[in-house]
Amino acid sequence: MRLSRQTLQQLPETIERPAYDPAGVTIGIVHLGIGAFHRAHQAEFTDIVLPRDPSWGICGVSLRSAETRDALAPQDGLYTLKVQDGQGVALRVIGSVVETLVAPENPEAVLARMLDPATRIVSLTVTEKGYCHNPATGTLDENHPDILHDLEHPEKPRSAVGFIVEALSRRRASGVPAFTLLSCDNLPSNGHVLKRVVTRFAEMRDPQLGTFAATVASPSTMVDRIVPATTDADRVAIADSLELEDAWPVVTEPFRQWVVEDDFPLGRPAWEEAGAVFVEDVSAFETMKLRLLNGSHSTLAYLGYLAGAETVADAMALPGMRELIEGLMVEEVSPTLPSLAGFDLPAYRRALIERFDNPALRHRTWQIAMDGSQKLPQRLLGTIRDRIADDASCERLTLGVAAWMRYARGIDEAGNVIDVRDPLAGRIAALTQGLDGAEGIVDAFLGLTEVFGGDLSGDQLFRSRLVDALSRLMSDGAGVVLATRKQSVV
Repeated sequence: MRLSRQTLQQLPETIERPAYDPAGVTIGIVHLGIGAFHRAHQAEFTDIVLPRDPSWGICGVSLRSAETRDALAPQDGLYTLKVQDGQGVALRVIGSVVETLVAPENPEAVLARMLDPATRIVSLTVTEKGYCHNPATGTLDENHPDILHDLEHPEKPRSAVGFIVEALSRRRASGVPAFTLLSCDNLPSNGHVLKRVVTRFAEMRDPQLGTFAATVASPSTMVDRIVPATTDADRVAIADSLELEDAWPVVTEPFRQWVVEDDFPLGRPAWEEAGAVFVEDVSAFETMKLRLLNGSHSTLAYLGYLAGAETVADAMALPGMRELIEGLMVEEVSPTLPSLAGFDLPAYRRALIERFDNPALRHRTWQIAMDGSQKLPQRLLGTIRDRIADDASCERLTLGVAAWMRYARGIDEAGNVIDVRDPLAGRIAALTQGLDGAEGIVDAFLGLTEVFGGDLSGDQLFRSRLVDALSRLMSDGAGVVLATRKQSVV
């Protein structure tokens, strides 16, 4: 039998279930991009506080595929969250996702839900590329194909930005107050970036609409939880524990963190009761997380994949990897971080290493390696800029960038094709076609000013360090480079 509202009572007593009647929950949040991360993070926070106020249920919107809707609809939106580490496993059924919609199938249904006055928050996890922005500047890419389409067809948008602006246009025309925008993606100042691209797109449609969009609350957030792709083996194990089939469970780690700027004019769930932290300014927290966790994750993923490591835990076991990541965190990243009064930075770094070591969390290096052209500006390049400005070493950080260049060309060290998932994959392939020397390859990548900006693209010392790192990766291979590199700062 399938997990659903009708079968909830059949669950074994060891399975945690909603402490409220899922049938009595109404929608207050529209979430764009209902992937595994949202269902392991914001949806769980919301699930915990729904007994206090059941008006904050979630309508999850898939902007591309019907896969999530097709799996969750027969289950009344219910799914299992599996939390695991080396110490054990805990299962919890989440009931906060009340409705799932597929934007390409029925954009009007999505817009109608966003127009509903009951919708007070529109949140997003659409990944960096979903903002249709220039990662180096944080501004709207006005020539992005989805943006051009949404200008021509505002009533049938493709992008998250297009849906938000059309919904704001309809709310303005109907006299409905603007919802709060809540970005939960790994972008510096994500709320500011979201508001900037939304306001600019609204201005392009209509200056008065731009003025209205500029009034929308868009608090920034910092989110943190590692969520690997769910495997068939996970589904089988979860079904055995539930004694029911669950087509769309999510697997995650025990650690979770959510820091939010408290700016919600139409109200919000009491997420603090589930562990969220509300602050006036989230920037210091997000910089710490993007540079320490995400920067380390990307470096580890590219080098690990090239060295043949399938998962993060496998990569951490490679000779030299732990020393590289610990040195990157302590010696190159931490000196660039803003002060956080009372925050135990060494303990946070130790916790990150423990999370990377988690053998139960099979987080694939290939999954982390996706969309590198969108991620590196936030995760590595900003830190490199700060190190260059201080005339300080950034050897480990640069090795991470070089490993991305090696990976993004699409051929691994054994000559096999890599399935590179990146918005710029086609351009990278064209720019580097026929090149076999590190200097030419580095110059081709540095020509991507939307990634490196004009400053790093023209920095000759940075270029020479990249050429050296890429040369070593190409001649010796990532495994040898890791195992033989000097552990002291060069």
